[in-house]
Amino acid sequence: MRCRATPRAVAVASAESRGARGWISPRGLFVSALFAGALLACGPKQAGGPPIGVSTKDGAPLPSPEKATHYAFDPIDERPVSSEANRGKPTVIVFVTTGDIIGQAQVSYLVHMAKNDADRVNYAVVALHPRKEIVLVDAYRTTLGVDFPVALGDHSATNAAGPFGEIPAVPTVVILDREGRIVWKHTGLAKNDELRGHMRGL
Repeated sequence: MRCRATPRAVAVASAESRGARGWISPRGLFVSALFAGALLACGPKQAGGPPIGVSTKDGAPLPSPEKATHYAFDPIDERPVSSEANRGKPTVIVFVTTGDIIGQAQVSYLVHMAKNDADRVNYAVVALHPRKEIVLVDAYRTTLGVDFPVALGDHSATNAAGPFGEIPAVPTVVILDREGRIVWKHTGLAKNDELRGHMRGL
């Protein structure tokens, strides 16, 4: 049986989730997550590519390649988001777009994790926006309280030939070890305990 969202339900979720500036509020985050979760659970399965919310390799960690992954994204400030800058510490990178509510929730999880991890782990956001939208991305960073580096990414970052393979949808989280080797890649919302589980021992 397929569930259907009524126009009123959509309107309520939208109103609850956004404040005056259009960004998600703390209460709205909870409401929107519940609403989005209900739609994902009730809707039909999508064909092609990894399903949203399912990790690669049927949920198991990716085997670390012999060589480190090389990447360099376009930073919005002086802090680089690159394999060279991040080497030596475990690294968590999330790919997002500013209009995605679930992506905002994912970034919020990383903001809280980064506060606990201090300088022991590298965190970064890669916003899939062109350079001309840097003001939008900077406002997104400020509104969500992101203190770690933020960069811009284009199609070369998300296609199958990109440094992390295909990024089929946002949010997608990639975890790298201290040498820059891929440990885990996940499309969809990944909560703190799940992320911590794949970071253990890095």
